[in-house]
Amino acid sequence: MRLVVDANILVAELIRLSRGRELIVHPALELYVAEKAWDEACYELKRRVATMVQKGIFSQDSGQLLLDNAMTLAEAKVSLIPHEVYASRETIARARIPRDPDDWPTVALALVMSAAIWTLDKDFLGCGLPTWTTDTFLTHLATEEI
Repeated sequence: MRLVVDANILVAELIRLSRGRELIVHPALELYVAEKAWDEACYELKRRVATMVQKGIFSQDSGQLLLDNAMTLAEAKVSLIPHEVYASRETIARARIPRDPDDWPTVALALVMSAAIWTLDKDFLGCGLPTWTTDTFLTHLATEEI
């Protein structure tokens, strides 16, 4: 199954140690991320880990290990697609996601790749492309062959 991953879901699943990482490495999945969404995910991942360290959820060393492992996994299992590949679809993508036009790269990439979008962001609903939430995706993986 070919999925374009929204930045927020990528961050959430990379931080979630077992379930999230199991999903990311699932052999039936081909995961892709738009360059802008990747940049956003990297920034947000670092910010969230730093906040967890600051709150005492993780030690500095544990937080750095979490961040390093998350980045290594993402780089190995999620294909980063450069802006040039989907830039020609910007106008139509922006029109399809009017509530949050900053997410146009994810929509544009999904259009170019004829792929679904993995997200929890309701702004993607109605964009004319299939969307998967993590919960529905987990149910699908548990009950269906991909």
